[in-house]
Amino acid sequence: MRQLRLLSLGAGVQSTTLYLLAARGELPPLDAAIFADTQYEPEKVYGHLDWLITEGARLGGAPILRVTKGNLRADTLQHQVAGGRGSGAAKRFASMPFFIEGEVSNTTSWGMVRRQCTREYKLEPIRKQVRRLAGLKPGEVVGDKVHVEQWVGISADEIGRMRQSRDYWITLRYPLVLDLKPAWNRNDCQRWLKREYPDHPVPRSACIACPFHSNAEWRMIRDCFPAEWADAVAFDRDIRVMAKMRGRAYLHAARVPLDQAPIDDDDPSQGTLFSCGVCDT
Repeated sequence: MRQLRLLSLGAGVQSTTLYLLAARGELPPLDAAIFADTQYEPEKVYGHLDWLITEGARLGGAPILRVTKGNLRADTLQHQVAGGRGSGAAKRFASMPFFIEGEVSNTTSWGMVRRQCTREYKLEPIRKQVRRLAGLKPGEVVGDKVHVEQWVGISADEIGRMRQSRDYWITLRYPLVLDLKPAWNRNDCQRWLKREYPDHPVPRSACIACPFHSNAEWRMIRDCFPAEWADAVAFDRDIRVMAKMRGRAYLHAARVPLDQAPIDDDDPSQGTLFSCGVCDT
């Protein structure tokens, strides 16, 4: 049986810590790390990923592989991705968790779009790459040909996110919780990175126009990255004219245009109660 040890690399604080610990020999070596690119990450994330590839090569660490399903921004505005099989297959939304305001029986209704972007643009591309690395053909039954230990950058403060794989031949492992004694939380990872790499702060990994941004994150984008802020404002405007969307969609919980949203407030209803759960690890 072939054995593989792989890392789901979100390029955030926790998964970066795992990758570097393995590359430095402080955790078991990896065979590869896999980064799923939505093609809508901030430039600082792509810059960090380039640095991590270089640092990993210097340390003799595992290769970092990039996979992608496509451009999440473009697919969302086209509001369709391939669904089902065959050239005549139906089309459906590339769903992001927008805040919705609509009219039902002459009254205003509120809600959120069901989030599918994490699964479709992060988890599924990684899973396909895992199968390729395992030497499996599309649709091939695994049997006892291979076993994969797949590392996930969940820390001790996120223990509720730990789960088992749906694939019997993949074991999800959480080294920050299970292998480091005592278990590390996100702050432990940040302290280690700051001590070992003081000249390279690690950014939070999240798409430019993620509706899960907190007000503080929106302020940071507005004040420090004007081009990305302009992109998010334009994207927020464009999602309200998508023909197949029921109701008016917004990036901010206040359900007003992003450049009018109360992002200077400390509002717990925006961002802090929600988390993508994958992208920022």
